[in-house]
Amino acid sequence: MFRISRFISALDSAIHTRAASPVRATNTSAACAAVANMAFATSASSSADASHQQPVPCSTATPTPSAIAPAIRLAQAPVVIWNLIRRCNLHCSHCYSASTDKDFPGELNYEQVCAVMDDLHQFGVRALILSGGEPLLRPDIYELARYAKALGMYIGLSSNGTLIDEQNIDQIADFGFDYVGISLDGLQARHDRIRGQEGAYAASLQGLRLCRDRQLKVGLRFTLTQENAIDLPGLLAVMDKEQIDRFYLSHLNFAGRGLSNRALASHHAVTRLAMEQLFITCMSYQQAGNPKEFTSGNNDADGVFFLHWVRRHYPEHAAKTLALLRQWGGNSSGLGVANIDNRGNVHPDTMWWHYSLGNVLQRPFSEIWSDKQEPLLAGLRQRPRPVQGRCATCFYLDICNGNTRTRAEKSTGNVWAEDPGCYLNDQEIQA
Repeated sequence: MFRISRFISALDSAIHTRAASPVRATNTSAACAAVANMAFATSASSSADASHQQPVPCSTATPTPSAIAPAIRLAQAPVVIWNLIRRCNLHCSHCYSASTDKDFPGELNYEQVCAVMDDLHQFGVRALILSGGEPLLRPDIYELARYAKALGMYIGLSSNGTLIDEQNIDQIADFGFDYVGISLDGLQARHDRIRGQEGAYAASLQGLRLCRDRQLKVGLRFTLTQENAIDLPGLLAVMDKEQIDRFYLSHLNFAGRGLSNRALASHHAVTRLAMEQLFITCMSYQQAGNPKEFTSGNNDADGVFFLHWVRRHYPEHAAKTLALLRQWGGNSSGLGVANIDNRGNVHPDTMWWHYSLGNVLQRPFSEIWSDKQEPLLAGLRQRPRPVQGRCATCFYLDICNGNTRTRAEKSTGNVWAEDPGCYLNDQEIQA
């Protein structure tokens, strides 16, 4: 996960001014138009991919990264994303858990979930994201959230928003979720088509408004594809109009229905324009004295692309940005983030449902996560990771940490192959 707003805030502080910059209002409009136009691209071939045709100028004064001996990092208490239920009232084309509107057998009951939460807390886990499916379909969702909250955990709720209404919003607000993320994957008809239900957009938007009006910290979540990239400017406008303070852009990953529909993945040129639009928008809010949170996920090349954006627009601050990005360290699957699915299987992150590290009904999470003999965990925790292809020769491997391994595995059968989702051109991965 790349927290764009943190790096923009640090950059703005370094600039020491809120004066208009070359990339503010006029460029924002241009970038919006560019994203919309590029979304109509129909060819994914390299000949049509501008990211491999037009090198971006880079500073020649790039510091040489310090040598880091390959080592296996020790287990640490991660942020845990827990898919408590797989059932969902929607049927999204990119759903990583392939959820649908039916019950799935073998899901943990209340007592089992609470026992696992005790183990998580004792292990040091302090942040828990409750997800699904649609977590609000689980009858004991509030009791489970209350139990975790009593342990002192940060509790997030990841919802499609359609089931948040006047009947339950007081209960949601009274509980006091630390964050509620609601998905909007396009404007109106496009969102409804992607989510498989007419009226889903209106219901999700209403859920977003109800959370906002009850003073909950609520954010808009958007999965970027070639189909819906045209709606990104409009969704950013919705965020502004509805006074929502957080925007999360997820790149499409190859898991669940996202694997079977991977042709929907945005072309590299569209991805580049979309990310630049987020940088510009985030900086505009920051410089206007009204900062909002912008985050991207499932493509850690975003950090390197941000560095090149800074080099183009704020070259005097590139060295500091590079140092901050190296502290960030990129993809943290299997180390800083973990996933538990609806049946208790533990995974390095939410995109690894095809690979189980163990089951919490058979072994405690703390023991599974600390297993030094687990080969996938060992590889993910190695620094640098044993990646191959372009990833192995990339000068910025210490920033992105090899990006998303599931995309590489599902595309080539080799978990350590280069990530096909990396949208950096050949010049941008060199010193």
